[in-house]
Amino acid sequence: MFWNKRIVIGDGERGLMYRNRRFERVLTAGVYRIFDPLKRVDIVVHNIARPEYNGSDADALIVALGDKLGQTFVLANFGMQEVGLVLKNGKLEDVLAPGTRKLYWKGLVPVEVQAVSLADGLEMQADVVKRLRQLGVLEKVAVSLVVPAESAGLVFIDGKLARLLEAGAYAFWNFQKNVSAEVIELRVQSVEVSGQELLTKDKVSLRVNLAASIRVTDPVAARTKVAKYGDYVYRELQYGLRKAISAKTLDELLGDKASLDADIFGYVRGRVNELGVEVLGVGVKDVILPGEMKEILNSVVQASMAAQANVIRRREEANATRSLLNTAKLIEESPVLMRLKELEALEKVTEKIDKLTVFGGLDGVLKQLVSLKQ
Repeated sequence: MFWNKRIVIGDGERGLMYRNRRFERVLTAGVYRIFDPLKRVDIVVHNIARPEYNGSDADALIVALGDKLGQTFVLANFGMQEVGLVLKNGKLEDVLAPGTRKLYWKGLVPVEVQAVSLADGLEMQADVVKRLRQLGVLEKVAVSLVVPAESAGLVFIDGKLARLLEAGAYAFWNFQKNVSAEVIELRVQSVEVSGQELLTKDKVSLRVNLAASIRVTDPVAARTKVAKYGDYVYRELQYGLRKAISAKTLDELLGDKASLDADIFGYVRGRVNELGVEVLGVGVKDVILPGEMKEILNSVVQASMAAQANVIRRREEANATRSLLNTAKLIEESPVLMRLKELEALEKVTEKIDKLTVFGGLDGVLKQLVSLKQ
């Protein structure tokens, strides 16, 4: 008949029947003939392969179905201190924010909803973290961080320190509260202070490079007592270097760099200990002088070395002269020693002569040699 409306609902569909724009009933899979002579009936067909109900009248359906709601829908209704977990076919597929109310179709895809109370803490369970990371939605609903070995993690909730974390992976629900997390390095770190233009006590301009090694011993103090502890340590190293350089002359700096390192170390350590940072060592790497000052120092060093060389040479000459004088006295007192020295001289002469003709025998040669020397 012309007044009957034929409606077909498939196996993966559900129909909602409205009369005069008011919900009347749910149509399951099947064929329906609805008497509607005045065309006041509307049928809205939904695909339940995607079980989320996407209509705008979810609240009206909840009221209209009342106790029969559970026959058609799964109701997700969470309080302001609860987070909803939606499982489809036994697998976590979605997260619902606190205060959410939502409907899911029954019949094709098994849907289960679970509530997680935020009153018990904001930390997420490891299996939930793993699944949400797989879905690519973890960063939308949580704050996550990985704390490496030899590091510490700090969690702040609404600007207040909430937890100190050891090495590991963590995630915290980011609903209703402002959650932030940071990682503090506990290993030894190096700090370089380079190219510092400074004046010594005797007004000599020089450039100094400094290196220091530090370690965080109290991550809470290092994070809460100063904005950026690395910048603070760098600035204190600058101040300590300037103070130590200005208290020494150039000769003192070049002659005893160890005392300079000790002065800077003592100053900086006293300034940063209360911030949970330990200074392990400080060392001046380079002291760079202007070109003119280098030439002057080189001249001074050369003159000093030349003077030392002259002193050494004159001392050796005096020692040699004294030795000759002692030898002469011994020869004068001993004829045998004189004879031995003559024979040594003769031996040295004969080494340089290829051919030697002797007249009068060896005694004659020696006698002539003695007479010549006399």
